[in-house]
Amino acid sequence: MTENNAPRWQSAINSALEKYEKSVVMQLASIDVTSPIPNVRSLIFRSFVNPISNPGLPLILTTTDVRSPKTAQIIANPHVHIAWWIEGTQEQFRVSGLASIIPSPQDPLHKHFLHSATSSATSLPNTGMAALNRENFDWEAKRKEVFKTMSAHMKASWCRPTPGSPLVGGEEEAKKWPERVDEPKDLERQDESEEDKENRKNWETALRNFALILVDPTEVDYVELGVLPNRRTQFTRSSQGTWKEQAIVP
Repeated sequence: MTENNAPRWQSAINSALEKYEKSVVMQLASIDVTSPIPNVRSLIFRSFVNPISNPGLPLILTTTDVRSPKTAQIIANPHVHIAWWIEGTQEQFRVSGLASIIPSPQDPLHKHFLHSATSSATSLPNTGMAALNRENFDWEAKRKEVFKTMSAHMKASWCRPTPGSPLVGGEEEAKKWPERVDEPKDLERQDESEEDKENRKNWETALRNFALILVDPTEVDYVELGVLPNRRTQFTRSSQGTWKEQAIVP
């Protein structure tokens, strides 16, 4: 473990991002529900979430539209894999872990999250997710906090029809989609303009479709190509919740 008891691989990512803050694009692969075919897509790393009781078990946080295919894939099979190349430091991180989807409490899938969180605390007690749930971490507050950091244009994307569905009406229909969604200025008023009413409606729609993805790492493969000789380290989380390091051939 390193400073603040965070695992060394997390410290390495934080150090790289301090120098190259735009290198936040990572690839996450999940398994298709109807076949053994992996599906991979690029996602933005948002932050780490470390349990206060055990900072050595960080979760990787990213986001999604709850209606996207990856949601059903992760619920059916939570085993995912992340590949993350940081060009500036010539470092690669490959992360195996268990993913959780945290949707709006208004979404029917929220019951699945609550059930999964409760069962994992019993069956997998030495994980980051279990530790956070024992701490009564406020996931809805976190979801809203992250949502508010998104750009107005990004928020508008969660007001579109279901991702991956046929584009009914073609590009002409797409031109009608909202281009930005701004946070409502104050509480709803009877004298609101039609424009403000529409923006408030879109805000509520976007927030309802917005979900967090949390990846609880079980193994991390860390390759350093910016040094000679090159280095490669495999980190494996034990059943007791501690990290073991093994130097391996790059």
